[in-house]
Amino acid sequence: MEISFTSFIQQMFGSPVLLITVLLTLGVIFVNGWTDAPNAIATCITTRCMSARSAIWMSAVFNFLGVLVMTKINSSVASTISNMVDFGGDTHEALIALCAALFSIVVYSVGASVFGIPTSESHSLIAGLSGAAIAIQNGIGGINMGEWAKVLYGLALSLLLGFASGWIICRIVILICRNMDHRKTNGFFRGAQIFGAAAMSFMHGAQDGQKFIGVLFLGMAFCNGQTSTGNILIPLWMMLLCSVVMGVGTSVGGEKIIKSVGMDMVRLEKYQGFSADLSAAACLLLSSVFGIPVSTTHTKTTAIMGVGAVKRLSAINFGVVKDMVLTWVFTFPGCGLISFAMAKLFMAIF
Repeated sequence: MEISFTSFIQQMFGSPVLLITVLLTLGVIFVNGWTDAPNAIATCITTRCMSARSAIWMSAVFNFLGVLVMTKINSSVASTISNMVDFGGDTHEALIALCAALFSIVVYSVGASVFGIPTSESHSLIAGLSGAAIAIQNGIGGINMGEWAKVLYGLALSLLLGFASGWIICRIVILICRNMDHRKTNGFFRGAQIFGAAAMSFMHGAQDGQKFIGVLFLGMAFCNGQTSTGNILIPLWMMLLCSVVMGVGTSVGGEKIIKSVGMDMVRLEKYQGFSADLSAAACLLLSSVFGIPVSTTHTKTTAIMGVGAVKRLSAINFGVVKDMVLTWVFTFPGCGLISFAMAKLFMAIF
């Protein structure tokens, strides 16, 4: 079954809970485009291959295309997100719990920013859905462990494969170019890094855009009285809606994030920036094909670390590693507990 845009609008304004769910989801997509997408173009800007404003607009376009094209070709990440939890047979309560999960992401993100705790929208989404599912099912029976295992694979993939591929690709580039004129290779890598940044932006949209499409998908299924998304096709208008919102969020900017990722962690040359972008984009493509949700930020930062380690380990700012570990330590239990409490409260009120 495919849901038309007209019926979606009618259902949204006929159901206040669905309206709130849609607005919260689009808000989180916007913030994701604003805060996460700049990671994709950070190295391109800090190595002076593009100006910040040009790179941001380029990223907005390729984020849009990533959501649209990858979801049309392979929507397995969206399927993983929508199938990783079971909200039970009462679709009205399920929709309320889903709304609580999204609200918890906002609450957690605001609270974490106040206390300076690093966050990941991807991990917050996964934790929020899981906490709400446990609340509505009164136990871990609400968690599909087969799908949730992909989240654990994603943690390992973003850390180990990102670092290893960054190191390997950078070493290959150095071996190929070791006897070439540095001025000529610099010109080549200027263009190559723009390509790498575009590829990273595309894959960011493909990964993160699909995660939130999965959430909207769940909301629409619940509103239509279905407990799962198994027989609903992802409509083109939903892909367009999510990709446009993410593209607009990306166009807002994110200069502080660009500086933090591209300059504070490792000082990169053009060939190193290209190596980091190419390896991170390849890791995200592999994850998307197999339906494994990963943090695009962590994949890019570990790829940069791998590139930096080619020269020496001391070139890496291990404070960033600490922030990544803190994100994992705090986000899953923190956002999950808030979602659990919010789901119980929302179900009692509504």
